[in-house]
Formats: sequence, C-alpha cells, structure tokens
Amino acid sequence: MLMEGYWFRSDLFQIEPSEDDDVNPGIYGRQLALWLRKRLEDRGQAVLDVFPEDFGWCVRCQLKPFLLWVGCGSINDHETGDLLPSPDLVTWHCFAVAELPLLGRLFGRYDMAPALSRLNLLLKDILESEPTIKLIKQP
Repeated sequence: MLMEGYWFRSDLFQIEPSEDDDVNPGIYGRQLALWLRKRLEDRGQAVLDVFPEDFGWCVRCQLKPFLLWVGCGSINDHETGDLLPSPDLVTWHCFAVAELPLLGRLFGRYDMAPALSRLNLLLKDILESEPTIKLIKQP
C-alpha cells in the first residue's frame, strides 16, 4: 500500500556533492530523509535506518509483521548541467509505504491501513509545521 505523498518546496535541504552516486543520477534527498528521521522520532515513531534507493532515500520504520517506510526524493525543475541544483529550484517528494514481504503475502493477513494512515498523518503534521516548507500538492 502506498500513500500518494507530498510535494513541496523548501531551501531547508542542501544537496550534498555526489549524494546521487548512491541513487539515480540527479536524484537527491539525503538531508530530507535525515531531517524526517529526527522529526518522526521526536513524534514517537520508531526509525530503524535511512538508506539510498533508486528513487531517492528510504526512512525505514518497521520490518515486521510488515514493512513500513517513507520514501524521499527530488525533482530538479531546471536544467543545471553538471552543477548541483539550487535547493530552492528543487521540488521535494515524500510518501508513506506499507508492504508485506513475500512470506507475509503467502502466509499472513495483516491490516496495514492503520499504521500507514498514522505514518501519513505524521508526515503531514511534520511538513505543515515547518515554516520553510511550501506544500505544492498533498493527498
């Protein structure tokens, strides 16, 4: 199950040189993921780790009985060539996900909706409470 997510602008998240070496070229979000980790933990949500994925960065919250995580990434709205884009020209995206691992799909039936809904509401609260974030699109 995937929440549609939130699209926003902010100059709060700097782009680190070579951070896209671990993800797809031109995709950023490491600082966003680390920032979200801290805010989620401050609101009582356990966070296991933060790691790169093809789409950007993953903030993993739970492994069992199902996976619960937040995806973070970016879209550069302007051509910058080999230069890193300015953070104020980047559209950031984060979204909540709950998914069953293979064995869970075969043997388990879990109601993931409450945990996913709670995580999504935490994301919304975190983003709306930060004055430097301007939400562009939300569910």
